[in-house]
Amino acid sequence: MSARPRWAGPLESVALLTVVRVPAAAATSTRGVLPWAPLVGLALGGVAAGVGVLGTRLVSPPTGAVAALAVLAALTRGLHLDGLADTADGLGPLRDRERALQVMHRGDVGPFGVVALVLVLLLQAAAAAALLGRDGGWLALWTAVVVARLAMARTGLPGVRTAEGSSLGQAVAGTVSRPWLAGWLVVTAALAGAAGWTAGGVLAAAVLVAAGATGLLVAERVRVRATARLGGVTGDVMGAMGEAAATVVLLVAAASLP
Repeated sequence: MSARPRWAGPLESVALLTVVRVPAAAATSTRGVLPWAPLVGLALGGVAAGVGVLGTRLVSPPTGAVAALAVLAALTRGLHLDGLADTADGLGPLRDRERALQVMHRGDVGPFGVVALVLVLLLQAAAAAALLGRDGGWLALWTAVVVARLAMARTGLPGVRTAEGSSLGQAVAGTVSRPWLAGWLVVTAALAGAAGWTAGGVLAAAVLVAAGATGLLVAERVRVRATARLGGVTGDVMGAMGEAAATVVLLVAAASLP
């Protein structure tokens, strides 16, 4: 068996989590998808924040917010939004485990999924618009995108249960070590804190770190709920966790940043 290329992990994460094409020989598995998801989030967050700032300066903060969300959806193929919709359809109604998984595996979107998508996107757009209208508010948008990928990476820790029939869940199970995830948490908190300090001082730094922590807690609640209903996580649940985390980060930051 040939050894994996040195940069296989990041490229595997880029290949699955974005529309960017990578050499086929460098992304032959999914082992690196979750460990390197936060790195992908750093890049995606930078692009989204840049587009948001540009749209704000050219037109208005609401335009910048919608443009940022549209770019994120395009760059990720709407993968996480699809996961949010499927998870809402599976967890919303009172169904047994087998039926819920069957509904989530279907290609269509039901009423619970539609409502979840509309509400989440409206909340994200409204909060992002409020943030982009403030000096340094773009930092919260960047933070939200990174924290969303941290929430997904958490599902790769050893011992996290995967739902029956989830090929992605089983493929990435146990691929993230606790020290590795802790390292990413420290790096993200340090970057967010430093950026917030530079842009708005101690309060802004504290708000960004607290918003990120709150987003991760809410994503964890989604995982616990999905595990209780489905027997474990799936690829759709990972996407739902990411969108939940990002939404909460934006809302907390919009409510707290001066």
